[in-house]
Amino acid sequence: MAKIVLIEDDNALRDIIAFNLKKKSHTVFDTENANDALIYMEEVIPDVIIADLMLPGLKGEDFVKIVKSKAKTASIPIIIISAKDGEDKVVELLKSGADDYLTKPFSIKILLSKIDVLLKRTQKSSNRIAYSNVEIDMDSRKVFVDGVEISLTHTEFELLVFLMKHPKMVFTRNQFLSNIWGYDSEIYTRTVDAHISSLRKKLNNAKFKIKSVPKVGYKIE
Repeated sequence: MAKIVLIEDDNALRDIIAFNLKKKSHTVFDTENANDALIYMEEVIPDVIIADLMLPGLKGEDFVKIVKSKAKTASIPIIIISAKDGEDKVVELLKSGADDYLTKPFSIKILLSKIDVLLKRTQKSSNRIAYSNVEIDMDSRKVFVDGVEISLTHTEFELLVFLMKHPKMVFTRNQFLSNIWGYDSEIYTRTVDAHISSLRKKLNNAKFKIKSVPKVGYKIE
């Protein structure tokens, strides 16, 4: 299951594509314009983007350039769907960062197949976690806020990974102790509070917050 952004101003075609994506158990954010997609992507980083070129407002070509210019979205694969089939246009878009191109009309089966290929490729090559404007590179153990690296201790890093893997879920202090420190005891719960406090300060520019849930624990949202 993947998170997919679909931008298409033809309502009938958008509905058909969205329906078939949801049948494959993908989560779909579909819209008729690229501006809404950019707003959505401030909070959620999709696994694949499908975009038309001729859109109201921000055009598809400009949307691709914006996505590829930002550190937190540059690696998202993009499939262009368009009635424009000129060879020069296709080459131009591929050079600007698009990963694939389908000329209208096209087979939905072929589109789904292309999505599967891109997902398999990115899953093999990427080991990153992203939520809102924060991204974690698990291989290098680096954390970025708006593309700028921040320095975390080993324990702060593990806490952030745990929280970002389970956004909006509430965890008790004992659950943090068990999953990160490897033990479970009421005696050491203040250890969790101290590390959460330090992590909050370092994530000052993050668009999400680590929130306290009275008498329970913490969550991010």
